[in-house]
Amino acid sequence: MMQAQLTDVLVARLLREHGGTKHGWRKLIGPVQIYSLKTHAHCNWAIHPTGTSSEIAMIEHLVDDLRMSHPIVTADR
Repeated sequence: MMQAQLTDVLVARLLREHGGTKHGWRKLIGPVQIYSLKTHAHCNWAIHPTGTSSEIAMIEHLVDDLRMSHPIVTADR
């Protein structure tokens, strides 16, 4: 999975499960950071969401699920 695809999946699931707007969720999710597989062999990506405590909790809950199925992400080119 690529960086942009990961964001798209997060946004789609957040919209389906919690409503809101694509733009709003993208803004709260922020950029996907990609790390080297040499130093992060089990999961090479992270996000640092912003928003209210409940919005952050919703995002982090989905991120935990996605890390299980997509631990390695490829940087967009």
